[in-house]
Amino acid sequence: MAIRKRALILASTSPQRRRLLKRLKRPFRIVPSGVSEKSSEKNPRRLTIELARRKATAISKKYPDALVLGADTLVFCQGEILGKPKNLADSLRILRLLNGRWHAVYTGVAVSCREAGVMVSQAHLTRVKARKLDPAALAALAGKHSDKAGSYAVQDKEDPFISHIRGDMDNVIGLPLKTVRRLLALARKKVLKKKP
Repeated sequence: MAIRKRALILASTSPQRRRLLKRLKRPFRIVPSGVSEKSSEKNPRRLTIELARRKATAISKKYPDALVLGADTLVFCQGEILGKPKNLADSLRILRLLNGRWHAVYTGVAVSCREAGVMVSQAHLTRVKARKLDPAALAALAGKHSDKAGSYAVQDKEDPFISHIRGDMDNVIGLPLKTVRRLLALARKKVLKKKP
């Protein structure tokens, strides 16, 4: 199915990002990027931007006249970058590391329009504190949110892990809408300037 000119594409299969993006009341399509998330970058802010740009770029190659939105979220705690857990044991390890601690949640956002040669990106930071749970409670949580960075889901009312959030909750869920709005507006402005 052809995508109309300047359509908005979300380069993600995340249902959380899809729900958040719907709040902007703008039509969009979902086209998963399927790119590798391997990187040698050790700085969490730069890493999320790198991966968001990689996702946006991959889909922009297929749909060069669309605005493509890429995003990547990770958790940073005790000097360690935490993505999605690899397995149940890794999920438990991550939860033990976060247990009772403040940590940082970064989401990198990138908007690309290949036809106009436009790429804008930014990372958003929210500080989050996990409750101190006993080993049995941690074991019960392990693996419950294996598709999420940090192995927890702040939007899940049944998830008792998070006690405090300093910043935007939508960033912790996976898509900081303030940043998305800003970058979409900036990208559109740049695209219009490139028009002959």
